[in-house]
Amino acid sequence: MKESQYKTICRWLEKAKEDLTVAEDELDKITWASTFHSQQTAEKALKALLIALGKRPPKTHRIELLIELVRISGVETRELQEQGLEKLSNYAVEARYPDFEEEPSEEEAEEALRLARKVLEWVTERLKEMGIKC
Repeated sequence: MKESQYKTICRWLEKAKEDLTVAEDELDKITWASTFHSQQTAEKALKALLIALGKRPPKTHRIELLIELVRISGVETRELQEQGLEKLSNYAVEARYPDFEEEPSEEEAEEALRLARKVLEWVTERLKEMGIKC
């Protein structure tokens, strides 16, 4: 793996971790911000893994599509597919705008944060298995 590719993967993973920090910080303050950054955590972590797999990540916010791309790239994703991560996709865009049906509840924000942590941990483990430690 080229050093530039390694650095790109680590930059994506670092951004995912920063989004997780924001999601945690906003959890009991602004739930839409927390859910948005939880979604961003999962999205950026999965895109880091796709880059490590030699794929160019698509411009999408759909977590389920990113998981499917990881799966067809040869990584077993059943553990993620069983988590119901598609609900994170709803927080990518809609939750940031005033015409969203209603603000996510604190319980929804907590669930989104739990899912984001799960994805980040899962991706970090897959990267370590590939010899990538950021």
